Amino acid sequence: MGACLGACSLLSCASCLCGSAPCILCSCCPSSRNSTVSRLFFTVFLFLGVLVCIIMLSPGVESQLHKLPWVCEEGAKNPIILQGHIDCGSLLGHRAVYRMCFSTAAFFFFFTLLMIYVRSSRDPRAAIQNGFWFFKFLVLVGITVGAFYIPDGSFSNIWFYFGVVGSFLFILIQLVLLIDFAHSWNQQWLWKAEERDSRAWYGGLFFFTFFFYSLSIAALTLLYIYYTHPGACHESKVFLSLNLTFCFCVSIIAVLPKIQEAQPNSGLLQASVVTLYTMFVTWSALSNIPDQKCNPHLLTHFGNETVLAGPDGYVTQWWDAPSIVGLIIFILCTLFISVRSSDHRQVNSLMQTETCPPMLDATQQQMVVSEGRAYDNEQDGVTYSYSFFHFCLVLASLHIMMTLTNWYRPGETLKMVSTWTAVWVKICASWAGLLLYLWTLVAPVLLPGRDFS
Repeated sequence: MGACLGACSLLSCASCLCGSAPCILCSCCPSSRNSTVSRLFFTVFLFLGVLVCIIMLSPGVESQLHKLPWVCEEGAKNPIILQGHIDCGSLLGHRAVYRMCFSTAAFFFFFTLLMIYVRSSRDPRAAIQNGFWFFKFLVLVGITVGAFYIPDGSFSNIWFYFGVVGSFLFILIQLVLLIDFAHSWNQQWLWKAEERDSRAWYGGLFFFTFFFYSLSIAALTLLYIYYTHPGACHESKVFLSLNLTFCFCVSIIAVLPKIQEAQPNSGLLQASVVTLYTMFVTWSALSNIPDQKCNPHLLTHFGNETVLAGPDGYVTQWWDAPSIVGLIIFILCTLFISVRSSDHRQVNSLMQTETCPPMLDATQQQMVVSEGRAYDNEQDGVTYSYSFFHFCLVLASLHIMMTLTNWYRPGETLKMVSTWTAVWVKICASWAGLLLYLWTLVAPVLLPGRDFS
């Protein structure tokens, strides 16, 4: 009997993987919207690709691959062959990351094109968006396998520039998400303070605002100490000084009476979050300066382990602190896109194509909660743009590719070299982000006839 039940359960799970999202959740799971479950599953696909990239960058993986006779043994049947022997370096390091991220970007770009102008779950393409997960996983695996057949040639150099543009755009999206999060946070705590007539909520807002500004000042001080030197590193000094000035200006503008009158929810909490994020982007940019005197990351990486060289001469630098922090921010922002994109205003302005459909009636909601499954909440209109959601994941794939490889461009020599391209892209992204935040502050004042609520 137990074996029969197990077989039935296995068949049920298999049918769910080939079907739609609602049956994926079990009876013990909380009820969820179909749109949320689908976004989460696509995000899981992206995180699986990131996990593969992390494994391929791990120091001990190469030695383990050489122990497998069917992978790196000379004469083994492997498509990646260089001068008569297996080039295991193509399965490791930045080249593996480039190919894996190419696979995920191509996968999500395909869905970006496929899901254009989907208006409701009645569209036949919505069934593909919200179901057939097993087949979509097979498609992703197939693209990944095919990506490792791409000849080395100029692929890495060309794909590097795709990564630069995509990462620049995703840095801006991250800032939009952070601004939206800070606005929602500030508004919710102000509402609780007024509703409950408690000063504790005001104290909490003051504490976190002071905390974020303190972290920003500490970060700026450390950047001046470690990334600049008297009589040298003039570019670093200019970048730090400009970003300090810009952050100070937007913080002052955020609390001006005219801005407060047009946008009551604006405050120093949002400005402190933007300032701290700007300091992080500046730190990340300075860590890519190709000058050992102005960049301590070129001298030390987690103790004495500076580089890991493969048998083909490629030098792969292990992650530094900016890359690790960037990976954490990437994960949090990607989850935010997946879980909350239909609930927050700033994300809605990017993601939404239709007004939110009406909620289920009380009887339907009670049935859904009792069954613990996902329900279709998009019969009358989608709650987010399917196409733009996948485009965000394309940019996320490119951004994590640049983050994991530390923005090092493969050169003509067998060495990954840091260039000024990465520095200028990140600095320009920080300026564009500050300009975007400034626009959210002054737009209600400059355009009083429009509704920015």
